[in-house]
Amino acid sequence: MSQFDNVSVVREANVYFDGKVTSRTVLFADGTRKTLGIMLPGEYEFGTGKKEVMEILAGELSVQLPGSDEWLRISGTGEFTVPANSSFKLKVTQVADYVCSYLDA
Repeated sequence: MSQFDNVSVVREANVYFDGKVTSRTVLFADGTRKTLGIMLPGEYEFGTGKKEVMEILAGELSVQLPGSDEWLRISGTGEFTVPANSSFKLKVTQVADYVCSYLDA
């Protein structure tokens, strides 16, 4: 899906790591929520409350998912899922464009 129709966008940005990671929240009529963002090169650790599906639209990064010692490399496009109530680490080597979907299940 290249476009989201009939949505609301929260005006205020989500800003993390001194502005190196930013996103905007998109709210859908059915109550679902996504964020659209950019990550600059760097190393980051994020905590999750809900299950998250991270879709990388462009860029290059490696992710270390909960319970794993391995780093999954994504170059260009890719996707990974993070369980609820956990954390994951990222090493971004090229500016990354992403969509994060928050799931109840």
